[in-house]
Amino acid sequence: MPVPVPRQRGVPLAETHRGSAGASATSTGSSSTGGSSTASTAGGSSAGGDLTLLVIEDDPAGTFTVPELLDAAGTRVRIRSARNLTEAERLLTDDVHCILVDLALPSAAGQDTLGPLRHVLRLAPRHAVLALTTSGDAERAAEAVRVGAQDHLFRDELDSRLLSRAVRYAVERKRADAAQVKLAESRLRAQENARLERGLLPTPLLQGSDLRFAARYRPGRSRALLGGDFYDTVRTPDGTVHAMIGDVCGHGPDEAALGVELRIAWRALTFAGLCGDELLSTMQQVLEHERESEEIFATLCAVDIAPDGRRAGLYLAGHPAPLIARQGRAAHLLPYEDGGPALGLLPRARWPRRQVELGGAWSLMMYTDGLIEGRQGPDTKQRLGQDGMVEMINRQLAAGLEGESLLEAAVSEVRDLNGGELTDDVAVLLLSRNGTPRR
Repeated sequence: MPVPVPRQRGVPLAETHRGSAGASATSTGSSSTGGSSTASTAGGSSAGGDLTLLVIEDDPAGTFTVPELLDAAGTRVRIRSARNLTEAERLLTDDVHCILVDLALPSAAGQDTLGPLRHVLRLAPRHAVLALTTSGDAERAAEAVRVGAQDHLFRDELDSRLLSRAVRYAVERKRADAAQVKLAESRLRAQENARLERGLLPTPLLQGSDLRFAARYRPGRSRALLGGDFYDTVRTPDGTVHAMIGDVCGHGPDEAALGVELRIAWRALTFAGLCGDELLSTMQQVLEHERESEEIFATLCAVDIAPDGRRAGLYLAGHPAPLIARQGRAAHLLPYEDGGPALGLLPRARWPRRQVELGGAWSLMMYTDGLIEGRQGPDTKQRLGQDGMVEMINRQLAAGLEGESLLEAAVSEVRDLNGGELTDDVAVLLLSRNGTPRR
């Protein structure tokens, strides 16, 4: 049963429980000084729920002379004593959960009266800290809590039951505070990531065009903002709409960064008047200069749609052919013979332009291979493939889906068929025309 602490300064705390520890009040434990940076009161509890209290007090008689306390809840609090801040740094090892700082400790010249407490808070930012003072110094006790201590204790009102309970509550409060900080930081990172993602993904520039635009993007890496897939759509002053989609091989952050660089390069080159084979040759030079390894390459599909919206030029650089759906007809893949190699594979490569008749009303879907490489079902290893994708899109078109709804349904169904998240990045872009010219 705990024995109360006498209420006069300088009278030792009565020994209440020594158990098997048997250590002296100034037992140093590990001599490592690295514990202050790694110990975490807010982390996991010690074995069996026991706690270690480091007492830093300016009391020649030694108020805290017992090795441990046992409270009514069965929590054992081991006590370690230090006579000054220098000794405290040596005793602040990984197994310390809480620090009790005597506000009567001498301060350095010119330092405020809470200087020792501030020093401890800087030294052990992840530990619970209690301030010890007298009941006649209530104002300084309150100030100690304001600067960072979990609570304060009055020496002349202290007993072992109050001390052990205060230590336990301080440790839990510190853990709760740390959890709140982590939650707030997590929310802030999520907000920053959302803003970053909006900045990295392109904004289509189609002002003046009668085409409708929709896109879906899903990176394959867990918690990633972007993968190696990239896309963009712009309208040049002559009324031509240019669209492209591409895929950098690999799934890491370097590939994602390279995808952003290629997308920005494509937009800049397109507005500079380059197109077709000349544009792709220049993009290959950009890739060769920016890639980390000569083994890195990128596939790309690009189209330039005439101002009247009825025909387009198609360029394929090792990329899957787009899918077209015309009014009253089933969706099918555009011809993909005569394509060129992926960017970065062959020096001085060429990419021929293929003329495509679009008609009056149509939808053109461009995609990366992440959409077609998922499995046909959770119980099979067979890939969905382009034929399976075309069949899926035709079902969804027959159900009346279009635009954003069509892409959302397509990506969701591919994920469901795969039996879970896709391991590859997925990007899908949809351009549509209803056949009625804009006035």
